[in-house]
Amino acid sequence: MHIQDIFRRHSTTFSFEFFPPKTDAASEALFGTIAHLQELKPSFVSVTYGAGGSTRERTHDLVCRIQKETDLTAVSHLTCVCHNLDEMTGILDRYAESGIENVLALSGDPPREKANYDRGADAFRYAEELVRFVRTRANTKDQRGFGVGVAGFPEGHPGCPNRLLEMDYLKRKVDAGADYVCTQLFFENRDFYDFRERCELARITVPIVAGVMPIATRKGMVRMAELALGARIPAKLLRAVARCGDDDEAVKRVGVHWATEQCRDLLDHQVRGIHFYTLNESDATRQIYDNLGVKDSVGLGAA
Repeated sequence: MHIQDIFRRHSTTFSFEFFPPKTDAASEALFGTIAHLQELKPSFVSVTYGAGGSTRERTHDLVCRIQKETDLTAVSHLTCVCHNLDEMTGILDRYAESGIENVLALSGDPPREKANYDRGADAFRYAEELVRFVRTRANTKDQRGFGVGVAGFPEGHPGCPNRLLEMDYLKRKVDAGADYVCTQLFFENRDFYDFRERCELARITVPIVAGVMPIATRKGMVRMAELALGARIPAKLLRAVARCGDDDEAVKRVGVHWATEQCRDLLDHQVRGIHFYTLNESDATRQIYDNLGVKDSVGLGAA
C-alpha cells in the first residue's frame, strides 16, 4: 500500500523497523519474527540499509520477500552514500518491478571500513537530492510514484549543531516531495513535542512519526546511545536501570515499562504515528501493545 493511503486510512499508525541479518540462518529467524509480529497488523514495516554493500542485497531480498510472502507493507531504507546514478536507478527499478511502493530516503554514513570514502563519487550527497530523484521514478503500481519518508531528529541532527538551519534543511526535504517524517529514537517525550512544534513553525505539515526503542539490556542501552549518535538517556531511566543490578530480565521489564509510558503519553498527545525500533525481536513490542490495550493498528487508528 502507498504510504499516502496508509496515513489517510489511519489517524495513528503503528510500524516496526528491522535490520537485515548477515547470515542466511539469521535471516530465516528474522522472517519468523516478522511473521509473528504480522499478527499485530502494523500499518507498515521498514528495513534498514547497510552502506557500502555490507547488507544491501539482504535488505533488497528481505523487502521483496516481505512484499511477496506477507500481507505487510514494506518500506525500504535507501541511502545516498556509496551509490552512483546507475546503481540508484537499478535499485528503484527492481523495487517497482517487485511491487515495493515506499522508501525512506537518507543521506547515510560511509561504512566503517571506508572511513575515508570520497562522497564526491556519489550521485547524491544529501537526502533532499535523493527525495527529488525518487519522485521522478515511475512506480508500476501507482502513477503517484514511490511514497517517500525522511528522517527527523528531536534531539538535534548530529551533523547540524545549528537547530534553526536544521529545520530549514528538514523543510527542504519535505518540499522536495517527502510524504512523512520518521524520527530518530528518543527517551524524553518533551524533545519530541518541541520538535513537532518547531515543524509547525517551519510549516512542515506532513505526518510526523515518533521513533521508540525499548531498552532490553544494560549493554544494549549503551550501544543504543552510540547508534543514535548521542541519544539522551534521562536520569530517571538511568536510576531505574541501575536498580536492576545484573538482572537482565529486570532491565527488560524497566525498558518495556518506560516505552509503554512513552507511547501512552504520545497517544494522549495525538501523535500521528509510533515507529518501534525492534532490534529484530518481537517480545518487547508485543508486551507494549498488550500494555496499551492495542489490538491492531486499524482498531486504534482508523480514520
